Amino acid sequence: MTEARPGEIKALAGARAIPPLILVLYHFCEGHHYRNFKPFDLLVGHGYLWVEFFFALSGFILTYVYGARAAAFWRGSTYKDFLIARLSRLYPLHLAMLLFILVLMLVLNEIADATHTLSIYQEKYHPIVTWPSFVANLFLVQAWNILPTLTWNGASWFVSVLFLLCLLFPVYLQLAHGGWLSAIGMIAAGMAGLAYLSFTGKHGLDITFHNGIYRGMSAFAVGVGMCVLYGKTKPFADRLPDIAISAFQLVILVWWGYGTFDNGWSHTTRDFYSVAPMLWLVFALSFDRGFLARFFQTAPLLALGEWSYAIYMGQTVWLQLIRMAERYYPWDATVFGQPFGAVIWWPEPFALLAVCTAWGALLCVTIEIPANRALRRFFAR
Repeated sequence: MTEARPGEIKALAGARAIPPLILVLYHFCEGHHYRNFKPFDLLVGHGYLWVEFFFALSGFILTYVYGARAAAFWRGSTYKDFLIARLSRLYPLHLAMLLFILVLMLVLNEIADATHTLSIYQEKYHPIVTWPSFVANLFLVQAWNILPTLTWNGASWFVSVLFLLCLLFPVYLQLAHGGWLSAIGMIAAGMAGLAYLSFTGKHGLDITFHNGIYRGMSAFAVGVGMCVLYGKTKPFADRLPDIAISAFQLVILVWWGYGTFDNGWSHTTRDFYSVAPMLWLVFALSFDRGFLARFFQTAPLLALGEWSYAIYMGQTVWLQLIRMAERYYPWDATVFGQPFGAVIWWPEPFALLAVCTAWGALLCVTIEIPANRALRRFFAR
């Protein structure tokens, strides 16, 4: 007899919606300059820290779903079934985007050779698309401290680390099997790990192909610990009035605002102060009540949340295509009495955001969801 799957926490499902959008803008602005508008630049400039939110959210959700079966991971087929379920969810889209960028590289290189020009993959500072790194990407180990750069679909470093965390998940579950002490210990240990990485890193917490595994392990531990804390505090929280939950969420929101807009520029040792409230946001939303939870429970954000993984994984294609397209922009033209560059300064990142959102929705409904279902049916047989 299998235990019933716990009910969905809709606020956490909807909370996945906004971070990928900020990450798209972050990756664009890092390569094409920020907009010289401080509130926008600070919000987007701290965008890479939302990866911590996703690691913590993954740790929370996986513990929420599988925590009751912790002991079963050490016997029978539970661990195997868990890995099949996670890879069926993560791998098809990763593989599709890896192959898409392979085809894009081959096509652009052929066009460049035919026109005696250089494609973006042949320039001095080009996307890294070597064959050894292609093999590493196939096996999802590209971010395990074995490569010197981001490669192919650079965003997939996150999936590589998440795959490692799935392999280690039974250990996390075992550590979480101790009530209050485990909850507090795992949150404290994860926070300490992130603080150490932030205070000692050359670029704050912007750590990916090298030591990104430690970044992921720390934030994931916080999420696991918060799930245990949620289980211990939910009976008490359920008795609280809605306004008390809303007040708690408001405190977290103000804390996040301070860490983002009044903590200086990003990529510094102060990154930890910006990321800490993002992690506590997972816990604040977990009770599925309060004004912020109701915001994330709205239909548009739930839809964006469903597309979030595809938006994140699909962005690299358009970031590389826009880099190619900018060669052919009429930079010397005047539009409405303004230089062309000034006219597109603000529309360009938001047009990219709209395209990446639509692209992510398409990838979700045509690749991610069908492939996930097909693989799970196949392995179930």
